[in-house]
Amino acid sequence: MYEPTKPYKKQILEIIEQTWETPYVSVKKDREDIYPTITRKFVGIEVDHTDGIGTKGVYHLSQRTFRNAALDALAMNLNDLALSRAIPYKLQNHIIIPEDDKSAIIEIIAALTEECKKRQIAITGGETSIQNTTHGLDISLTVSGLIKKYKPSSLPPGDILIGFKSSGLHSNGFTKVREIFGDEYRDEFVEPTKIYSDTISCLEEIVNIHGMMHITGGGFTKLKDITSNHIIISKPKLLQPHKIFYELYEKGVPDDEMYKTFNCGIGFIIAVSAEDANKITQDKDSEVIGQVIPGNGKITIESSFSDKEVVF
Repeated sequence: MYEPTKPYKKQILEIIEQTWETPYVSVKKDREDIYPTITRKFVGIEVDHTDGIGTKGVYHLSQRTFRNAALDALAMNLNDLALSRAIPYKLQNHIIIPEDDKSAIIEIIAALTEECKKRQIAITGGETSIQNTTHGLDISLTVSGLIKKYKPSSLPPGDILIGFKSSGLHSNGFTKVREIFGDEYRDEFVEPTKIYSDTISCLEEIVNIHGMMHITGGGFTKLKDITSNHIIISKPKLLQPHKIFYELYEKGVPDDEMYKTFNCGIGFIIAVSAEDANKITQDKDSEVIGQVIPGNGKITIESSFSDKEVVF
């Protein structure tokens, strides 16, 4: 039964308080305060980002993979904030669930707290919405980031594109997944989205990243947002699509739809000079996948699923 007073509020507060002292903010809640108050320790440009786990939440709820769901929500926000070269420093959460489920809610908050402590992100509040008209779970986060030095993304001619391996489907394309697979379930459906922001932050210390893109909804077409040049993506040797992508293709999803709906094994792309590219591709999780040449804004992809070329 739904208890509208949410008696576990105090327990949630005690969990998230672990994140309240960071190099970027101090958070406190006095007895008489309704909400925690935030004191910033920096002056600079800020950026906010909001995203959730979408249709994938249907699978997370049915399988009770709540930690993975929390990682999905965090990854979708942190990876996108990396595009602005932002340091995430605080977040608020909005959990939507069809029935009051204390253990699920506490597990989600505990997982978010654990990951935020690692990255010095303060959880400053949130909301749990019990909606009995929904069929799945959603975790939406709004994350604030600090930009120490603003630098817009670009893909100049001559740049080399480096792809980073995905963990699978990540958190996009699940409307199509449900359309194709119906009630069938696969473990791949709850594999959490890979978080790239930590890796990208470290790489920026050693190379000059000209541009980058998180491959989510819209797939590889998103690269058009940051260049008017011609992008050529070759069939990767190391970053081959996972088995689940081949299954989707074999079930009738055509080449062009695969690359505008799914990450097809590549979850994040950066553009660097040829010299810097040699400093990056030292392990199996990254590989040169293409180049930028002068052109008219087209994206040409050598499909991993057939002998076709996909052109956007």
